[in-house]
Amino acid sequence: MIIVALITTRAIAQQESAQAKSVIKLFTEYINSGHYDLICNLFNEKAKSKFPHDRTMVFLEQLQTRYGNIKNTTFMSVENTFTTYLADLDKGQVVIWIAVDSLSTINGLFAKPYQTTIPPKAERNTTKLSLPLSSEWTISWGGDTKALNLHNGAKFQQYAFNIVINGLNERSYKTDGRSNTDYYAFGEKILAPADATVVLAVDGVADNVPGTVNTMYVPGNSVILKTANNEYFFFAHFQQNTVNVKDGDVIKQGQLLGRCGNSGNSSEPHLHFHIQDAPNFDTATGIKCYFERIYVNNKIMDDHSLIKGERIDNIKH
Repeated sequence: MIIVALITTRAIAQQESAQAKSVIKLFTEYINSGHYDLICNLFNEKAKSKFPHDRTMVFLEQLQTRYGNIKNTTFMSVENTFTTYLADLDKGQVVIWIAVDSLSTINGLFAKPYQTTIPPKAERNTTKLSLPLSSEWTISWGGDTKALNLHNGAKFQQYAFNIVINGLNERSYKTDGRSNTDYYAFGEKILAPADATVVLAVDGVADNVPGTVNTMYVPGNSVILKTANNEYFFFAHFQQNTVNVKDGDVIKQGQLLGRCGNSGNSSEPHLHFHIQDAPNFDTATGIKCYFERIYVNNKIMDDHSLIKGERIDNIKH
């Protein structure tokens, strides 16, 4: 039995660091006093190469000219390496993303007006998808009800799938299931279902012995992709040291992401896949996933959302 892939968002949520708290305080002090050069001095060497001094000075000056002084900042979240703050200024509100390293230097900075109108939640994907697989797999959890899908009670992964490979014996393992290599899915290719950009890639988490789980880092080795339609594809439990992409990579449909493993909160080798509408698990809502044209139980299906028990495969061209 596969234990549910992602039990809680809190297991991977991050808090405001002391370094970020210190830097946003200095940022506020320096911008209010017009000492933009002191903010530039907080940038580390890598950031200085990406944010030249003259451009950064213009950006900071325009920010204060348009919005005035910062009255206060409120911590919102941590997304990847960026800490997000909602800043109240004299003439409006701005969201500030700031990436701070362990030495309390800045390696990334971005700001935009705070949008008070919330766009409607997406009900399904609009990007055309192929399966992230290269052979026939079986849906072990998937569907819209808790009876079909253990993920159904969690907002961000409510439409998630757990996917395994079953052999002719109708089991996911060959003999006794005591080792990862005994499972048909272990080491199999996981592919990009659409063109996208990598926004998170985690590798190096050890694979579990079948029947045990790692709750310290629930997703295990994992990848998040962002499409041009602002859909976030989440893949969890890759085999250790097989993740083949890195943050910022622009990838094509069918490109190798890594290989199926048993890392994180996983009791046997399988792929966990879902779509969400934001990168942060605490604020994201799951999006129902439909695949463009695939085999389902050896029949061609168009625009299909997967259900527990279905055998699925891409149509080979």
